Amino acid sequence: MTRPGRTCPISYRYMPQALSGLATLDADTLYVAGGLYGNPFALDALLELAAQDPGARLVFNGDFNWFNIDPEDFRRINETVLVHDAIRGNVETELASPNVGAGCGCGYPDRVGDAEVARSNRILERLRQSAADHQTLLSRLGALPAYLAARVAEVRIGIVHGDGESLAGWGFSQETLAAADGVEAARACFGAAGVRIFASSHTCLPVLQMINGAEGACAVVNNGAAGMPNFRGKRFGLATRISTRPAPHARVYGVRVAGAYVDAVRIDYDADAWDRRFLTQWPSGSDAHLSYYGRIRGGPEYTMKEAVRTRAGAPGAVQSTA
Repeated sequence: MTRPGRTCPISYRYMPQALSGLATLDADTLYVAGGLYGNPFALDALLELAAQDPGARLVFNGDFNWFNIDPEDFRRINETVLVHDAIRGNVETELASPNVGAGCGCGYPDRVGDAEVARSNRILERLRQSAADHQTLLSRLGALPAYLAARVAEVRIGIVHGDGESLAGWGFSQETLAAADGVEAARACFGAAGVRIFASSHTCLPVLQMINGAEGACAVVNNGAAGMPNFRGKRFGLATRISTRPAPHARVYGVRVAGAYVDAVRIDYDADAWDRRFLTQWPSGSDAHLSYYGRIRGGPEYTMKEAVRTRAGAPGAVQSTA
């Protein structure tokens, strides 16, 4: 039995071994940004941030669409993202090629309430109406891969939307990684994929968690959302920066994995302008307003301290500069 918004199609699944044989994107500095969620101001701020970092390569790891039901926002965001490397999230997958019974394709766990799941399904349906006039863009979205591999400072990186086994998996969520069995499952994915870093998004809250792998210290770095606040009382988005050198600006927290600096960096978009733009598309009482406006205004009930998880004395101990 399918449960729209909770059940993931079989096509979302993959084996972590699939990443081990991929050709890699080689870069000295890599920015990975998931969860832009149709915020054009965050997109502009992210592009400016990456442009200030000489030679940086930008990868979007899914769900760059969500709130952008305005036709011009939809066109501009997708045309801009597709200039860069990108993978598709569940939103892009369901826009390009809807799966019967998938709803929004979020794969929500049972801890998420039914009302929120139903609203997400309706948000996707409304976005699909706007996307219908952009068939060429939809074809390009559908052709995007579900995962990529990269290499920075000889460290292999798995770039996914969800987790090591599913495009919409929640194995790299902060809740799952807080449990011993979640850590063990992630450890197995590192070994099978042959990577030392997994860069993900999807679950909407950030987490940076160090895990002991067979080859040494490994890191799951989930940037949460590039286009929404990620911490209580903070109104900036986050991207993941992985580089051979320390972040020159905007660093929030980070670690070292072998020769790679792994940092969460802040995306300081115009929060008030985004607030106004959001309300023109999703006024009070609308599905997106009910589910997200509180977070857009004041952040989620989540703190940086909860997001940063490393072993005592681990190489490159986390330092926060936010």
